[in-house]
Amino acid sequence: MPPEGTARRLAAEFFGSLLLAAAVIGSGIMGERLSGGNDAIALIANTGATMAALVVLITILGPISGAHFNPAVTLVMSLRGAVDRIEAIYYAIVQCLGCCAGAVLAHAMFALPLIQSGSHVRTGVGQWLAEIVASFGLLLVILGARRTTDTPWLVACWIGSAYWFTASTSFANPAITIGRSLSDTFAGIRPADAPAFIVAQFLGALLAFLVARALFREEVPKG
Repeated sequence: MPPEGTARRLAAEFFGSLLLAAAVIGSGIMGERLSGGNDAIALIANTGATMAALVVLITILGPISGAHFNPAVTLVMSLRGAVDRIEAIYYAIVQCLGCCAGAVLAHAMFALPLIQSGSHVRTGVGQWLAEIVASFGLLLVILGARRTTDTPWLVACWIGSAYWFTASTSFANPAITIGRSLSDTFAGIRPADAPAFIVAQFLGALLAFLVARALFREEVPKG
């Protein structure tokens, strides 16, 4: 059983991941229903809701757990010594569980089958490269932020922009990729396509870790 402090951090990671996945998938469902078949409008709705959720969740849960909600972020933070290796494994588990629960919650809110299998094809070199770029940028933003109070907006702005300039619409998160593979909706992904996305996301995160060590030589202030 994890120590009390760890349990509190894991709870923050679980509920943050759950609510983030629910926001991503739920806004995709709502956007698609209201857009009359216009995918651009649906993506605008999806982008806005995701950005807003990121700002809120990172702001309120960051002081508790760091608000990773993402195994790739946790991996890099573990490599930097900011998270214990064992605790990092716990983080990744609850992040994946939270994102899966968020998919189920989104489906329940819209009276859809709770467990689904994504059918949205997302594969190919271009999309894999897009996930490397999206994840690389996300980690570079996090590691390069000069003040932790800037992180919520910086992360939200990066993800929001990457929704539009990457071919994959910027998943940039292994846990949410797993959650979205359980949703046959606007934000979904075929389960068969998820592993390559996840590999690309970890690769992008590790590249950012290496580049950040060279770029940001000074200790980043924590306040």
